[in-house]
Amino acid sequence: MRHLYLLRFGTAGVSAILLCAAVQAQQAPDAGQDDLAAQLASLKAQLAEQLHLLEALRASMHEQQRRIDVLQGTEPVDNNRLARQRGTGLRTAYLSQADLQDVGSAPQVPPPSPTPQPVGQAPSPPVRPPEVAPLFEQPGVLTPKGSYVLEPSMQFGYSSSNRVALVGYTIIPALLIGLIDVREVKRNTLTGALAVRTGLSNRLEVEARVPYVYRSDATVSRELFTGTASERVFDTSGRALGDIEMAARYQLNDGGADKPYYVAGLRFKSRTGRDPFQVVTDCTQRCVGENATGTGLPLDLPTGSGFYSLQPSLTWLFPSDPAVFFGSISYLHSFKRTGVSRLVLDGAREPLGTIEPGKIFGVNFGIGLALNEKASLSLGYDHSSVGRTRQNGVTVPGSVRTQLGTLLMGFSYRLGKDRTLNVSVGAGLTRDTPDVSISVRLPMTF
Repeated sequence: MRHLYLLRFGTAGVSAILLCAAVQAQQAPDAGQDDLAAQLASLKAQLAEQLHLLEALRASMHEQQRRIDVLQGTEPVDNNRLARQRGTGLRTAYLSQADLQDVGSAPQVPPPSPTPQPVGQAPSPPVRPPEVAPLFEQPGVLTPKGSYVLEPSMQFGYSSSNRVALVGYTIIPALLIGLIDVREVKRNTLTGALAVRTGLSNRLEVEARVPYVYRSDATVSRELFTGTASERVFDTSGRALGDIEMAARYQLNDGGADKPYYVAGLRFKSRTGRDPFQVVTDCTQRCVGENATGTGLPLDLPTGSGFYSLQPSLTWLFPSDPAVFFGSISYLHSFKRTGVSRLVLDGAREPLGTIEPGKIFGVNFGIGLALNEKASLSLGYDHSSVGRTRQNGVTVPGSVRTQLGTLLMGFSYRLGKDRTLNVSVGAGLTRDTPDVSISVRLPMTF
């Protein structure tokens, strides 16, 4: 606007100079020609100077109008100006400070006040499941790429069961002719394991687990087919390497707040442990049939299942502040073995043929709560349904589907930046489930 006023003032000044020249020429007709020529030359110089000033003001006004149009977005911006503007903040919509510098006497246009911006970098949304106190064998949080986790663990389980077998026949419901076999079994199992995990990527991890098993059983019973009234205790134990396991887990999605995380897993179990067909059974020749002799109990306890197994699983975690819900489903398939025989006393072998263990369907679920930045608490339930065992294509007599239910409680405490202590306690809810189980883990990250 100031340039517009100057332009109008300059035009008025030129008009005034011309008017003054005309008046002076009329008022002094008799003046000397020399004085008149000098005055005309001076007026022409002033006129030329005013015209030059007008041209400069007009050019400056056009430049200012062009800049206003650019700031209002009515003029396209070239790539060079955009390149200069990138990364310079929000000083103007289109122009950098260099574009706003005027040439010559044109005034500078001050940049608009910048919009308030947050300080620092906003945290990226979480792409990994939250960490909770572990209750089950498969962890939910994967190992980051390039990191290693060394996890020593110790697990203790205790179970007791009573078995009553009626060997004979009844004349009336209150009278039995024959023997009653009553057995009470106390079983203790202590398993020490060392697991190593590493992340091949931020979504994929692999694991190897090597267990060492110690088992001891105490069976209180009366020997069959002897007619004795006295009880005796049959003690047996076993200690050896268990079944080595290898597993892989992959995170299927990113998840987030109020969005579940899904982790797919696949675990392979070998039969490196001492299987049930390698230990000596307390039978002279046969353990089944009419000519069965002995207790039929193993003299040394096995430390492995004796079958190769493959277990796919799917784990989900759903963060809902302040809790985290989690669970998984799994299916354990044990591959059948052919040409199996049982080792009895005196080194004799009792042929069994083809053995196919029952399939196991598993499901578990729970909730995790963070007590503070170091401690967390988890509650959960684990259920497994074990199918019937088949021998030579036929279901083994007396084999039934078994239901195993365990109520679990877990505690986790962060001892340091790279160490965490995890303790879980399980209570059996069915007769076939161990009465109590205690597990202690100490994962260390490198």
